[in-house]
Amino acid sequence: MTNAGETFQQNEILLTGSNGFLGKVALGLALDRYPQLKHLHLLLRPGAWVSASERFEKEIAKSPALAGIMDGLGPRAARGKISVWEGDVGKELCGLRANDIEKLRGRVQLIINCAGNVDFFPPLDEAMRSNVDGVEQVARLAKRLGAKLVHVSTCFVSGEADGLIEESDAILGFYPRRKDARDRSFDYRQEINYVREQLHLIEESVAGSTHSKEPRERRVALGRRRAEHWGWVNAYTYTKSVGEQIIAAEESLDWAIVRPAIIESALRFPFPGWIEGGRTAAPLVLMALGGMKHWPVRRDTPLEVVPVDLAAAALWVVAATVLAGQHERVYQLGTADVHPIRLGSLVDLLVRESQRRDRGRGNGSARLTIRRWVSSSPARIVTASEMRRRRERLARRIRKVQSVLDRMGRMARQAGLPGQRSLFQLASKLRTIELQARFREQTLDQYLPFVLHNRYIFESENIRAAYAQLTSNDRELLPWDPERINWKKYWTDQQIAGIERWIQPEAVKDWAFKI
Repeated sequence: MTNAGETFQQNEILLTGSNGFLGKVALGLALDRYPQLKHLHLLLRPGAWVSASERFEKEIAKSPALAGIMDGLGPRAARGKISVWEGDVGKELCGLRANDIEKLRGRVQLIINCAGNVDFFPPLDEAMRSNVDGVEQVARLAKRLGAKLVHVSTCFVSGEADGLIEESDAILGFYPRRKDARDRSFDYRQEINYVREQLHLIEESVAGSTHSKEPRERRVALGRRRAEHWGWVNAYTYTKSVGEQIIAAEESLDWAIVRPAIIESALRFPFPGWIEGGRTAAPLVLMALGGMKHWPVRRDTPLEVVPVDLAAAALWVVAATVLAGQHERVYQLGTADVHPIRLGSLVDLLVRESQRRDRGRGNGSARLTIRRWVSSSPARIVTASEMRRRRERLARRIRKVQSVLDRMGRMARQAGLPGQRSLFQLASKLRTIELQARFREQTLDQYLPFVLHNRYIFESENIRAAYAQLTSNDRELLPWDPERINWKKYWTDQQIAGIERWIQPEAVKDWAFKI
């Protein structure tokens, strides 16, 4: 059996990315469940005007995810359990000073790397810095300190896929369109060198340019092209896979990779519904609550999501297993292999919730009456081609109305007629609707690989096996039980409530008339 409590009492751990969504919950969970743990070292980048320690106090210790726990520990106990080190994973040896490395050498037995850029399509240099260069430097630091490494990646490094993705699939040399094990087309070193050359060419070509957006747009486009070329669905999953391959190539490093699915709001810890950050299913929820009726999804496809506290618990299970020397190489954290929530059922649930809320608003303005009438019909599942046709029809209608308003405005000005102000307001509202529709479509497009183009089911046997090897006390403290989730209750009581409260308090109002 693996005794996580004893293991954490005997080993000091360095955590990166503790200011992120998963990092905060993982930190809070460790402090709450294992107050006897030996010591946690946090690597934090300083801000423009604040030190790493000040960032910890403001962004982490006072976060809703940790405030109650830190207050319970007290300042003295917290300082005794936590050390904050100023650094940056994108820099040489994570930006730690030589004397800091000497202080940590021999003390830190494990690094948990939660740091990373989670934007789907960031400028490629920014994604590379966190997800590729950062991984390389964390691995180098682990070797310098004589520590083991647990690295947080994502299940979606699988790229384009349809069906079960196994944990035993090869990491080194992988790319989603790989034909078989003999296919040597992808070499992560060559890919990194190629990307760096292309980024350098972009930098040289725009030197002295007056168009400030151009360099960024070209770096974003480069990331999109490289991902599509190899079969990854976005720059995020492409760079995370390259980072995995850097680790897999390390022969003198003891490591494990943890791959969560889409991390969503907390099931239980620190409290039901806690969520932050934009790279969750929040935009889909907000569009549903805004009255969206036509959904380009595959009805029978499961949405691979995992509550953040289950992912954090699994991370500590893997950490204990790695420290005990009993670990596998890859741990996927999915739910669909044992307890799926299918997209058809989820869309129906979200649309019914939107309609229920509309009915509960009582009699109101004509605007609300129109909204109720529009949203009262059931959800429709549409194909990608139907979605494109709907977009084109909407664009044509908007252009036609804009043309009419322009002509009326010109006639009113020429004739000196009243009503010009009203026509201008109508044109302005129409322009707002056009921009909102375009924004909604661009947002939805980013999620199509996960709800329409691919069907993901992630094998998650390794975490179940590791969890089964814990002591009974540790299994209570670090629950991994996705099969027990009541999905209807979770989405209505945790997800929706959490998104409305913690991500965008005014988001539902903002989305209400964008459909």
